[in-house]
Amino acid sequence: GEETEGELASGSSSKGPGAIFVLENASLEVGKVGKTLQLLDCDNHAGFLKKHRKDPSDYRPDICHQALLAVLDSPLNKAGYIKAVYVRTKKNVLFEVNPQVRIPRTFKRFCGLMSQLLQKLSIRSSSSPKKLMRVIKQPVTKYLPVSNCRRIGFSRSAEKIAKLSEFAESVNMQKGETCVFAVGVMSHGKIDTPWVDEMISISDYPLSAACCISKITNSLENRFGVQ
Repeated sequence: GEETEGELASGSSSKGPGAIFVLENASLEVGKVGKTLQLLDCDNHAGFLKKHRKDPSDYRPDICHQALLAVLDSPLNKAGYIKAVYVRTKKNVLFEVNPQVRIPRTFKRFCGLMSQLLQKLSIRSSSSPKKLMRVIKQPVTKYLPVSNCRRIGFSRSAEKIAKLSEFAESVNMQKGETCVFAVGVMSHGKIDTPWVDEMISISDYPLSAACCISKITNSLENRFGVQ
């Protein structure tokens, strides 16, 4: 359908400096509600979740939707600097999102797409054989660059408070350094990412995932001269 149309951004290249986003702990889970399989969320399935003794506040796929829009809509991505996007769900499903995909703007259609992905394991473009999203084998570290790569996790409780502008300035553009950013997309709690080089905090306040991502992309846009 139209909402899963893959549009190739110009100038996207795997060489040169850039960023990879790993969205951790996404609340994307399909349940059988009545006779249909649906992506579970706290607003539409509160009764169903309580009946199955689950806490509705844990079912927040909207956080992942907003975070993906923040990554994919950023000028950083449109300029071709985002090399890959990965999402790991609470249920330990890992999938890859092509940075050039246009995901649905509305939450309802996003839920339909995620439900389709988790059942069929991939989403193809309607205009080419290219896979726009696909479920892949764990761990995510298999897909990250081995050299010239820095892996950063974000947590408000991290001891180190970092200025993103200073971090962006330290990216080695000559060597084509890739920065991997692990950001939690759940309502509360910390991410479990032992594979990162360091955990940093970028604000005195708790930030939504989408806000955190916008701050990251903005600092790199300034560094790479993206307007």
